[in-house]
Amino acid sequence: MPPSNSFTTQKKTMEALRDSTIEDGAVSAILRAEHSDAFGFFGMHETDGGLVVRTFQPDIRKVEVVDAGTGDAVATLPKVHETGIFAGVLPRKGRFRYQLRVTKGAKISVVEDPYRFPAVLGDLDSHLIAEGSHLRLYDRLGAHPMEIEGVGGTHFAVWAPSARAVSIVGDFNGWDGRRHPMRHRIECGVWEIFLPDVKVGALYKFELKGPHGEQLPLKADPFAFQQELRPNTASIVANPVSPHQDDEWMDKRRAANDRSAPVSIYEVQLGSWMRIPDEGNRFLTYKELGDKLIPYVRDMGFTHLQLMPVTEFPFDGSWGYQPIGMFAPTSRFGTPADFAQFVARCHAEGIGLLIDWVPGHFPTDAHGLGQFDGTALYEHADPRLGFHSDWNTLIFNYGRREVQNYLIANALFWLDRYHIDGLRVDAVASMLYLDYSRKPGEWIPNRFGGNENLEAVAFLRKLNELVFSRHHGATTVAEESTAWPGVSRPTYDGGLGFGYKWNMGWMHDTLRYMQQDPVNRKYHHNDITFGLVYAWDENFVLPLSHDEVVHGKGSLLSRMPGDPWQRFANLRAYFGFQWAHPGKKLLFMGGEFAQEREWNHDHSLDWHLLDYGPHRGIQALIRDLNRVYRQTPALHLLDCDRAGFEWVDLNDAENSVFTFLRLGPEGTRPVLVVMNMTPVVRALYRVGVPRPGHWREIMNTDNVRYGGSGVSLGGGANAEEISANGRPYSVGLTLPPLATLMLEWTPSS
Repeated sequence: MPPSNSFTTQKKTMEALRDSTIEDGAVSAILRAEHSDAFGFFGMHETDGGLVVRTFQPDIRKVEVVDAGTGDAVATLPKVHETGIFAGVLPRKGRFRYQLRVTKGAKISVVEDPYRFPAVLGDLDSHLIAEGSHLRLYDRLGAHPMEIEGVGGTHFAVWAPSARAVSIVGDFNGWDGRRHPMRHRIECGVWEIFLPDVKVGALYKFELKGPHGEQLPLKADPFAFQQELRPNTASIVANPVSPHQDDEWMDKRRAANDRSAPVSIYEVQLGSWMRIPDEGNRFLTYKELGDKLIPYVRDMGFTHLQLMPVTEFPFDGSWGYQPIGMFAPTSRFGTPADFAQFVARCHAEGIGLLIDWVPGHFPTDAHGLGQFDGTALYEHADPRLGFHSDWNTLIFNYGRREVQNYLIANALFWLDRYHIDGLRVDAVASMLYLDYSRKPGEWIPNRFGGNENLEAVAFLRKLNELVFSRHHGATTVAEESTAWPGVSRPTYDGGLGFGYKWNMGWMHDTLRYMQQDPVNRKYHHNDITFGLVYAWDENFVLPLSHDEVVHGKGSLLSRMPGDPWQRFANLRAYFGFQWAHPGKKLLFMGGEFAQEREWNHDHSLDWHLLDYGPHRGIQALIRDLNRVYRQTPALHLLDCDRAGFEWVDLNDAENSVFTFLRLGPEGTRPVLVVMNMTPVVRALYRVGVPRPGHWREIMNTDNVRYGGSGVSLGGGANAEEISANGRPYSVGLTLPPLATLMLEWTPSS
């Protein structure tokens, strides 16, 4: 028989517990899940009255304290409150390792008491968290399976400095906030607890009481590595992703000079690239995408795959641009381990992987970051600074050091844990300008009276400095739609420090030109030439992105003028121009085979179109453009350097013909590019060239292989000593209709 408790009556037990404030509201606070010092109350404590153990065990009939070393029962704890508070003074002196033996009905279990374990966060962690400089914050906050004193479980930690109380709730404790109130680390505003026996796969959230004791909605973990599939919103305890098998890729990436390398990006929304109609129109999994998408990208010759946001998000219609689980790959397609394997497969096939990253705003869903601890913790309190009316979203407070730390640690997390090769940062303009999409009176000027968001600028600069200093070979790309200077200039030179910037002006101008009837294009000649005025102000990516095939804009093909043949010819010529133009390339999925319908995130691309010749022709063209771009040094080595481009004739508006040279460093063979943007075949069109020799045709978008009319140069043209365009040599060409030609110089034999 276990020894009896030294206090044999309820009265004596209560007397022994008076010093622990149980009569001063402790029970009431426990039952409201807002005890301010749970670790000071629960667990084992040495008091003037002896060694006290307290625990909250609702629905339990009997609780015994067991010596963990011997397995012997030390005492039976009286129930001091009908709701399940057990407390008693032990017949021993000096703290010891113990367990609790609990009886529920006829079932007896031995459990560990979370309140006997010490704090996991150390002083250094607390210091770095408090000053907002913990670059591996994801290693400390969130849910982390671990072993303490030989006991397996999960450590939970969350930043909520203004909360009166925080509890961890989940499927392991009946979602009861009274069961596991957390320890408050006041010095850094973090609440933490180690829960024994909570395993990978457990569902959980945080239950918080606001600064005035108000009950807040249950919150998902801002640092969760995995979350439930919508519409469910719980976080999931997950192991860190498996070790990568991509050392060869990473070594190659570190040694690469990305600005001189060919970069051709295939932009994809994973949920609509391909679906399985025979199985309820379901998504492909990460594994299936690895089997189908990655070989397709490799076969098409793209150097990089860019994924629209894969961080967890609640609403499919946001396409991922309203994230809640910033550290969790979306569960729509599988687990974090599945996603890690997808990344590794990209690298094994020689494909770089970029992801959309959204630090500009977050949704107002109750389980998200908004009013997280009852205050505007992650967002600005003033809606003139903290709310996007366009998107009904909240704006991060970039000036708060802990929020900036959260975002920077998140960016580094994707590069560190998953070996992502770059971040395309969404909606940078909305971050840079305080008056973005706001009327007068709806925004607050900065301290100098201007509209620049100085805190966001500082954040972006710090972000880019850390990405490039800590992850060599990785890059960042800004979606920035204004003329903000130096977006891709180094921070030491006054810039924001991005690796690249999307050239939105090029996209809008050139698409506007292509939509004109060819007979009218001579009046819009400048829409093509203007982009070359500023082409080297930034390191540009030329994007034909998802934004151009939604919201009633139609597909790229649907925006081309003319009869069916001319529409395809216009699109082929346009793609030829994009691949010949200085700058890296980006094409949204479906464009590579001339998707006819506007993109719809709820449906697969129309892969059946490849049963038809014109669509197969566009696909063959993109495949060949990627091959020519990668194999021809002049088309990529100086993509971001004005020395890589030279106009031959930019003024032939009457014929809607454009001619220019792509150049490389000394010893590189130049490439002559000629665009005829009318359906008229132009015979003996003379173009000046810089040197004698043979100019070999390496691309003709009018090739019958692509669905063209087959007007050919017979493999190229020999330069003649006839001056043209201010040059001593020239070639006489027959220009195909609605086509782009590329001719690489070859020395005379």
